[in-house]
Amino acid sequence: MILVFETVDSPARGVTGGQKMDFFVQTIDGRNLVRATPVLIFALGILAIAYRYYSAFLAARVLCLDDSRLTPAVRLADGQNYHVTNRWVLFGHHFAAISGAGPLIGPVLALQYGYLPGLLWLVVGVCLAGAVQDMVVLAASVRRNGKSLAEIVRTELGSGAYWVASGAILFIVIIALAGLGFVVVKALGGEKVALPAGVGLIAPRGNSFKFVSFTDNVGNQILQVPKGTTIQMPGGQGQFIRPESFLLQMPAANAPQASVSEFVIPGGCQQIIPGSSWGLFTITCTIPIALLVSAHMYWLRPGKVLEASFIGAVLVLGATWLGSLVPESRFEPWFQLSQGQTIFALCAYGFVASILPVWLLLCPRDYISSFLKIGTIALLVVGTCIANPLLLHRPIEPVFSSGGPTFRGSLFPFVFICVMCGAVSGFHALVSSGTTPKMVGNEKDVRLIGYGAMLLEGVVALVALVAAASLDPRLYYDINVDLRRVPEFQGQLDQLHKELGGSGNIQHLDIAQAEDRVGETLRGRVGGAVTLAIGMAKVLTKPLEDLGFAESTVFAYWKYWYHFAIMFEALFILTTIDTGTRIARYLVQETMGQIHPKLGRPAWVPGALFASLLVTLSWGLLVYTGSIDTIWPMFGIANQLLAVLALATSAVMLAGTSRRRFLWVLLAPMFFVLSTTMTAGYQMVFIRFPAMIQQPPTRFAGTLSLVATVFVITSVAAFLAFATAKVLQRLSSNPDESSF
Repeated sequence: MILVFETVDSPARGVTGGQKMDFFVQTIDGRNLVRATPVLIFALGILAIAYRYYSAFLAARVLCLDDSRLTPAVRLADGQNYHVTNRWVLFGHHFAAISGAGPLIGPVLALQYGYLPGLLWLVVGVCLAGAVQDMVVLAASVRRNGKSLAEIVRTELGSGAYWVASGAILFIVIIALAGLGFVVVKALGGEKVALPAGVGLIAPRGNSFKFVSFTDNVGNQILQVPKGTTIQMPGGQGQFIRPESFLLQMPAANAPQASVSEFVIPGGCQQIIPGSSWGLFTITCTIPIALLVSAHMYWLRPGKVLEASFIGAVLVLGATWLGSLVPESRFEPWFQLSQGQTIFALCAYGFVASILPVWLLLCPRDYISSFLKIGTIALLVVGTCIANPLLLHRPIEPVFSSGGPTFRGSLFPFVFICVMCGAVSGFHALVSSGTTPKMVGNEKDVRLIGYGAMLLEGVVALVALVAAASLDPRLYYDINVDLRRVPEFQGQLDQLHKELGGSGNIQHLDIAQAEDRVGETLRGRVGGAVTLAIGMAKVLTKPLEDLGFAESTVFAYWKYWYHFAIMFEALFILTTIDTGTRIARYLVQETMGQIHPKLGRPAWVPGALFASLLVTLSWGLLVYTGSIDTIWPMFGIANQLLAVLALATSAVMLAGTSRRRFLWVLLAPMFFVLSTTMTAGYQMVFIRFPAMIQQPPTRFAGTLSLVATVFVITSVAAFLAFATAKVLQRLSSNPDESSF
């Protein structure tokens, strides 16, 4: 199969010129646009080959998996922590545990570099790095009675390396939770964005600006800006048209006295972005639904896991429909939260969920999300193959190759930092050495569960990338450029749209149409979640358009698919927040246990409450003070460095055996990931964060980010010193097969 990528940079002038269409490529005025289905099939084929051959090589030659060796689930069976679980049930549990929102969000944000860099890194990274790490760590934990990664480090490298690794893991988990929490906040929370004074507004012919609210108790008025208003940037920075309507809050003393058709924005004006009441209602409903599923499994119908999960999935779908009744109802104010209120609600959920028994909320949510995750991804793959949309973004985007609105850094190294989960994720090592190894009944199942589940997460990331890349670039950047930074990027955006010409008219969908279809404010909703939801809605409704369904029917499905996608993404994130906060709480309590033994007991309520509060406040503070272009790079760097730590620990164990000649399977991905993360870390520590510290509004956020990043980098560097010394020591001694 030969895939022809875009070879001509001349702008398309519309769809009326010369066209050539086939299953693989559509040529429009000399510009070749690739279709999604062959790209997806090609990538899935590579993943299938990797599972068939490379994972078999790892299982037989590197790990020497042996089904006659008893696993801890058999030897230490207690009916609670250690118990043999069906390999497919355990596969679903493990996949649900590792697949957070990272594979959904990272590829979407990386589209500013074009779709090809992220696509290549996903395919190569998941096969040679991510799945290798997950499989090897799982095998190591199974052979060490299900010990955690930190405990394996203590056994292999001593207490010094253990404390360094524990500190790094704690900080990494907190940064990861902040990154995922920020995505939820930007998708659901409302906010007010300050607009620079001197911006000119010119209403379209026959329209004017109208007040929709009189003076409030702080002396502000709300102005309705009509669709099609021309925005003139101050200082001759250009102009553009806002196709959608929006609300503008301004001081009453500076507001125009009557309806006018043009005026210049005075100081103190803010655009109002309302929160998503539909989305928040649906996600809130998943909490009592999970509790109901728990009651069904443990009290009403004990042991009926599949039955309870099916009921939960149906109720979640019903909650998505019920959410459509909330906007413009008397209940809307209850669920239309500001950004600060959304952060508080998310932190409150994380605090409460992390101290509840796992069977009460975490496990039933895990069961529900497993069904929805696998089912939705399968639906997206089928929908993409049927719709076969064009990838409207360029393979490599030269306009933003040195940085853009989602990431300030250049393509290298930041595409590898942005796209982490789905390619390689250190967070998975915590799961692979957590509950999963205590439930493996046959050692050979490590291949399916460790390598296979990670490949499935790679599929999630590939589908997310394809769905987002099918959106018109103009719509993509309308959503993903923070309103505060529009003047900064307007020149580059004008250049990009000029170079692409009318390519968006092939499947035209501007932001006004998108907002009409989903019933939400979309402009400036950075973070990736909203973009992916729009892409999913487009892919899943396109077959209806092709079959000739009425426009009103298609529009109705757009709303439901969009809000289903938001709920789908939030389920990924909330599961990770629950699990991650719990893991961090255990690490904090373990540390406090060195001060007093009682503080280290997970079951001691005061200690659990204090540790959970400390963890929740830490990641909540990062969310409150950060932005997507600071939090997500920090998340990527920290997560990838945890992968380095896991791969280095695995290399220490393998170096002591006669299979040390296969160390390259661990060291090659480790050194590559280390090179990208250290390069990105250097740029953030010495360029990005100091620039933030120099500006008073971002001084605190910059200082906090700098301290956290330096701590993680220093900790991992110290750990690598321990690991390197141990590897060299073992390479100089006789092999000992018991070391792995």
